[in-house]
Parts: sequence; structure tokens; C-alpha cells
Amino acid sequence: MIEVLPFPSSSAISSIIPASLHIFTLSRAFSPYKASLTTMSINLHPPAYADNTPLSRPPKASDPFSPTGALEYLKFQLSAPTQPSPTPRLKVLPFRNGRPLASSSTAHSRDSQQIWHLGWINLGDLKGLLEISSGRLSGDSLVYVGSCSEDDVVYWAVDVSSESGLLAVLGSKNLCFVDLRSLMVASDWSDLQAMGNLAIAGRARALLEWHNISQFCGHCGEKTVTIEAGRRKQCSKESCRQRIYPRVDPVVIMLVIDRENDSILLGRKSSFVPRMWSCLAGFIEPGESLEEAVRRETWEETGVEVGDVVYHSSQPWPVGPSSMSCQLMVGFFAYAKSLDINVDNKELEDAQWYSREAVREALTVAEYKKAQRTAASKVEQMCKGVEKSHSLTADFNVESGELASMFVPGPHAIAHHLISSWAFQDLPTGIPCR
Repeated sequence: MIEVLPFPSSSAISSIIPASLHIFTLSRAFSPYKASLTTMSINLHPPAYADNTPLSRPPKASDPFSPTGALEYLKFQLSAPTQPSPTPRLKVLPFRNGRPLASSSTAHSRDSQQIWHLGWINLGDLKGLLEISSGRLSGDSLVYVGSCSEDDVVYWAVDVSSESGLLAVLGSKNLCFVDLRSLMVASDWSDLQAMGNLAIAGRARALLEWHNISQFCGHCGEKTVTIEAGRRKQCSKESCRQRIYPRVDPVVIMLVIDRENDSILLGRKSSFVPRMWSCLAGFIEPGESLEEAVRRETWEETGVEVGDVVYHSSQPWPVGPSSMSCQLMVGFFAYAKSLDINVDNKELEDAQWYSREAVREALTVAEYKKAQRTAASKVEQMCKGVEKSHSLTADFNVESGELASMFVPGPHAIAHHLISSWAFQDLPTGIPCR
């Protein structure tokens, strides 16, 4: 039995929240450099994985919704010869090679839009599926993802990469393992349910990938064991017992702005699809502040000197490589002090200044909604076995930039929000994207 997460309707939320809001850049009191006070009009919907998880904060006591209480209840259910009607309900999301289980359905609407769903499986059904493939399920193999006390549900994730026999069984139910990048492109960013699904899957993948790379203690080399319902690990050596916590790798992503010429600096990597441009970004060095990292990365990659650095927003990014699955993108506006570009070709393929007019045109003609529908349809094909290894990140190139000489990442990315909030900062009603 496959179940879909319950979420509040988007109309219930939009009825009490305006379509856009204003934020203000920080004053000099918060920055060592003088920053002008500027009103920015931004789209209210957050980017993917950020501020949209439906999971509630669990209690700290041994409540069945807390990590400790949920683990005890899970072990009891696993040991029970017959599964009673559980309270709370337990739902498990299987992953294979970093890909969550998903399915697709057609919405009852005029455009018959395809909608993907996470393949949540009841604990009893998962035990039965693993028995078919000669697999085994234990409390230590599951990771606590979160709970929703309002809906009386506790969510778990499990890595079934070694259970090859599951593929045929799940495939017969039109279920398949789809990479998070494809699901990200296929998500409707105005749909709370779709974005909530994506946020949960992102959190689960980050935790499972962290478990995969922390199997041994970095202090003594002994094997680690899972504790606290999979939220922590600990060295198994009695004389060490070092605790290991999930690591978050912060990445600065900055929109470099030329105030005098009303333009922004965008870069291209060789891995980008044709005509796609985005913000500069880079990792933080040890002992370095976020603002210092913004200035250093901009200088190293483009030779442009940055003065004022102003925080904008952040975005969890669990779709990176397995070795860095818990990235956090920290977004900034950075104001240029110099304009000459000297690209480091080891980091970027190219970098150029773009006027506000050119960026507005690219955003206005971009058909992001059409690209989302195309990607959702391809997820359905993958779940039906038509396409088993297709990455959908290139769909924005096919659908979103045909009417302009350049285009930027879609609304799922923080880069889009940085760029669009600058491009339409004088429009109080939001961004007129097609």
C-alpha cells in the first residue's frame, strides 16, 4: 500500500499571505562597508528545499513523535509477529543510490498535468517486499526523518541499494527511483504539497548519504554505530566513543551588482547547458567569514573586486555529490568596486555583465511552467519504465530560453531569487514571468 502525504491546500495559504513582500538590505550597522538602503520585491514562494517542509518539530521527551520515542516504537513494530493498527502510523521512504522512490499521477484539471508523489511505504508492506527479495529490515537500517503530530505520522527513510530484487516488484506498481534533480525540475514551486514532498526527500537523502560516508571513525578508524534514531553516529571502540554529527558544507552564492551601470555579473561553467548563466558561488575556507568568502571567490573567479556584501536568503542543497550531500547555499548581494573581468578558466568558462533590461527580458520570456510540465511528464515515463536513466536538468534549456539570448536557473534555485529580486526591485507586485 503506497500512501501520499497530506498537506494543506495552496489556496488556504495564499488567502492569508500576499503574493509578494518587500525586504530591505542591511544598514551600515550590520556591515563593515556602507550599503545603501534598497527595497527589493521578491516572489514569496521559497526555493526548493527551503522553508517548505511539512514536518513539525518533535517533542524532546520520550514521546512517540520524538526521535527516541519513535525509535522504540519502530523496534516494537519490527519485532511484533503481527502488525496491529499502529498509533502513530509509520511511513518509510526507500532510497536506491541516492534516489527516492516516486510515482506519478495525472491531476484532474483541464491541462491534465502530471504530478509526482513520494513512494511512502507502510512498515508492514516494506517488510513483506524485503522478504520477497530475501532482504532484512532492522531498526538500525532506518533513519528518522521527522514527524507530523497533527496527522499522527512518523516518517523514516531506508537505503535499499543492495536489494536489487526490489526493482522488479516496485516497477510492477509503476514506482521507480528518481534522482532529486529531476524531481526538483518537475516540481510545481507554487504547489505546497509538491514542495513539501521535495523538502522531505531532500532531508532524507542528506541523512542517508551522510550515513554512507561516515561508516568509520575519523579519529581512530574503527567502525561507527548508529545512535539517536540515525541522527547521530558514534565510534564503536570503547576507548574512543567519538560522536559524529551530520556535516553541513556552507557555500556562498552571490549576485555581484554594478550600481553605476545598473547591471549584474553572471558566470558560466563548462558543465552548464548552452545559453544558461547564473550567479557566482564558492566554498568557504577555514577561518573565513561569509563576507570574506564572497569577496575572495568573486576576485579569484572573475578578477572583480567587491565592497559591500549584504545577506539575502539561504537554501539547503541536498542534490550535490554524495560526499557533500548536506550543502547550504547562503545567498548575498555583493556590490562591485571594479568592473574589469579576468576569468579564471579553471573555475568558469566565461563571465559577463548583463543590464537590467536584458535580465528582465530573459526572465519575462522564460517558460518555466512549461518546462516544469515537460519534466513532470518525463518523470511519469520513467516510473512506467520508458526512461530509466534520464536527467531532466537540461529541460530548462529546451523550454525556458528559446526566446532570449540567455536564461537563468528556474524558481527552484536560490540563484533565480537573487537575480529576479534585483531585476524587478521596483515592481511591488512581483515578477511578471510567463
